[in-house]
Amino acid sequence: MLVLAGVSFAIWIGLIFFHGRFWSRGPILYPLSREEQKKQDCWPELHVIVPARDEAETIENVILSLLNQDYAGRYDVTLVNDGSTDGTGTLVRKLRETLSEDQREKLQIVDASFRPDGWSGKLWALSQGITKVTQQRSMKNSFFFFTDADIFHEPTHLSSLVNKALRDNLNLVSEMVKLRCESFFEKALIPAFIFFFCMLYPFSRVNKASSTVAAGAGGTVLIRKEALDRIGGIAALKDALIDDVTLASLVKRNCGRIYLGHSSQAVSLRPYESVESIWNMITRSAYVQLNYSLVWLMVTIILMTLIWFTPFIQVIFSQGRVQQLAFITYMMSILSFVPTLSRFQISYLWILVLPFIALFYLFATIGSAINYYRGKGMVWKGRAYTDNSGTAHEQETGMGLGDLVSVRNGHKNAKQKD
Repeated sequence: MLVLAGVSFAIWIGLIFFHGRFWSRGPILYPLSREEQKKQDCWPELHVIVPARDEAETIENVILSLLNQDYAGRYDVTLVNDGSTDGTGTLVRKLRETLSEDQREKLQIVDASFRPDGWSGKLWALSQGITKVTQQRSMKNSFFFFTDADIFHEPTHLSSLVNKALRDNLNLVSEMVKLRCESFFEKALIPAFIFFFCMLYPFSRVNKASSTVAAGAGGTVLIRKEALDRIGGIAALKDALIDDVTLASLVKRNCGRIYLGHSSQAVSLRPYESVESIWNMITRSAYVQLNYSLVWLMVTIILMTLIWFTPFIQVIFSQGRVQQLAFITYMMSILSFVPTLSRFQISYLWILVLPFIALFYLFATIGSAINYYRGKGMVWKGRAYTDNSGTAHEQETGMGLGDLVSVRNGHKNAKQKD
């Protein structure tokens, strides 16, 4: 028992002091002031691409937030309607008719063509948007901004992102948007989602040029056009089921510096009001992150047990030195969660149930593996990705699960077909 307590303690010492300060509040990119904007002499062209599939509830607010940016340079917004069945494309076309002339010129709507074999839906939609824009613009020294159709952007957001890229000579700037945290289950589970992501990918290591750690958050990705070309364009990751970290990895490996931080200017409008919706969010991709490996699943179970469950159990059931060491470890583990709760502005009392929250995420990861071996795979926007023989096949389904701010990498690419 003392050995187990010692191992858990040693792991947490390593995590707290030598794991890239994963528990900290930052980095955070704050709004760019008018004075700071004026210091930038030349703003590059910026092309915003919004892939959308069945986003009628949020799309109007999202598009308006993008059209009302204070960006000093030339920019445009391209919505790619990816086979929506809820009138998403029609809503945006009607919205366009009500806009000012300047805003109408900035906005265009593209209906994605039939998706070829080997492409995921979102990436094919992005590719369609990029193709449309490159046919219309010179694209010299320009940026692309990829954003999901359920994210609201403050007016200063685009300026802040581009300024960050120019100031620090970055090829990719990505942000973890603030997820909705209003319902009971959102408060219980969503902050931990971000916390565990940061444990997997410490942002300070992602942002360190000499580190091999790379990650991105698909909700907001700013990338230089030259960097995208250098990695082979979107086609280089066309079959990645989890594409954001794959993109970040390719850019960092081939083009140099990237940045990942927490956003203060972008908010997800997607609700997760039931435990089932959050469970589906996790099971949709958790086993993909483990490269469909039973070995890595077992490693995950062992590590989660040592990190979260062993200290908690030993505090309750052990005595003497074992209990004392376990208590110190337990306090380190739950207090590391405080900065995340502070960022979400919810009660610190949630730290007391963090081991139970971790247990939920572990069960969901196991559930993701079970789905995989049962042939269910992952589902996104009515498309099911199954893999029974090492190859993922995309099928249309009647389901419409919510989107996910990506968890982990897509090092194991998968092939899809209709």
